[in-house]
Amino acid sequence: MSEENDQKGLPMTSKWDPEILAKEVAELNALEAAPFGTKVKGYLKRSGPGLLQSAMTLGAGSAAASIVAGAYYGYSLLWVQPLAMFLGIMMLGALGKVVLTSGERPYKAFGREINKPLIFLWAFGTVMASVIWHFPQYGLAAGAARDLVDLTMQTPGVSSVTANADGLTGIGFAASWGIGLLILGINVCATWNYGKDAKGIKVYEWFLRTTIAIVVIMFGAVVVKTGINMDLLKEGNFGFGWPTTAKGVTTVLGAIGAAVGINMTFLYPYTLLAKGWGKSHRKLMRWDLALSMFLPFVVVTSLIIIAMANTVYPLDPSTPLKPLDAAQALIQTMGPAGRLIFDLGFIAMTCGAISTHMVVCGFTICEMFGLEYTTKRFRMFALVPAIGILGVITNTPMWMPVAASAVCLTMLPIAYVIFFIMNNKRSYIGDAVGTGWRRALVNIILLIAIAMATIGAAIKIKGGVIDKIPALIGKEQPAGQK
Repeated sequence: MSEENDQKGLPMTSKWDPEILAKEVAELNALEAAPFGTKVKGYLKRSGPGLLQSAMTLGAGSAAASIVAGAYYGYSLLWVQPLAMFLGIMMLGALGKVVLTSGERPYKAFGREINKPLIFLWAFGTVMASVIWHFPQYGLAAGAARDLVDLTMQTPGVSSVTANADGLTGIGFAASWGIGLLILGINVCATWNYGKDAKGIKVYEWFLRTTIAIVVIMFGAVVVKTGINMDLLKEGNFGFGWPTTAKGVTTVLGAIGAAVGINMTFLYPYTLLAKGWGKSHRKLMRWDLALSMFLPFVVVTSLIIIAMANTVYPLDPSTPLKPLDAAQALIQTMGPAGRLIFDLGFIAMTCGAISTHMVVCGFTICEMFGLEYTTKRFRMFALVPAIGILGVITNTPMWMPVAASAVCLTMLPIAYVIFFIMNNKRSYIGDAVGTGWRRALVNIILLIAIAMATIGAAIKIKGGVIDKIPALIGKEQPAGQK
């Protein structure tokens, strides 16, 4: 077998019954002439890769960004997250078209066609991001668990029974490690299923559907309880209002440019190949991105923004606000039930994100070292980010997120440029580059996505790297306990 053929598909692809795949292609062709409702149902039934992207992006970062948007700006920034994700899925769609057309795994193929060192940095940034950003996922989950303990055990006049001025109490320590080990165990089981075979992939996808459904139900319950101002909802989604402060504008531009993370760009094409998808699945891919990635992301982030707008807004932007502060603030309007619902929603969000971090490391490390895919290797490398469980009791050292931001944020717009080039490389994907006004329109949108990713990266590098270098060079503050 030639080296080129060695780079096509993934081992778990062979576990998909060729007859089943052929039947699926025939059914997809039949959907072309079906009524819209039947078509949506048919595509949704066959979705999958978009779920992993949705679960990865709906983590601690999205929770914090949505809380800030709703608490500080009310309904006015509801338009930001949909626009940000639209640009993101357009770029992932271009990447997916290239991979499904060629059938090749992108790491070596892009290295051959573009530049091997750049592609190595793409993979390296993916692993770094997955490991470093694993810590805050566990930190949020542990904080939510401690908040639930406080909620059930709290007595009048006692603000917290799980933490004091010196750090965590015994109860807080036990709650932190308990939820951390529980989430790790659940995710190890789910992730190891993914690396096994076709049936395991389906089991994992249903795991993600369940976690996303829990998140929607939890935050949706808060919105149902507090109500929706329909006039403000319409204005927030279609008014495209901008904050009047420099900090607010920076927040908007940063959010638009950073909805998709570097590790998501590496994960996506491999999940397509793991499903056994090819040229005939390109339209399904686009529907999958819309129904399984765009829609859940927009629904969840909008629900959080509306919940904060209904309960906390207006909050002075100079006032720090963390996700758990938001959960506790809901007591004023919803009583203990609101705090309970938000905490459970946060735990579900982190569970999905943690599992996808593990899946992407299973793929990426095999590719970086040129190792043949085996179930054993995939499972072993999927455990690499599990060190992030330490986030249940401690913050990451300052240098770690600074280093991750420097590499990952720099690589994102570069990766976008690589995808843009490959999407227009006729010598590689032939007529799939497209023609006429449709190709021109798609390219314009992709160029806008590249520009926004560059602006967003610059803004976040300024705040996450440059502004922190003086403290990093000087005496670093000891990591406190969460």
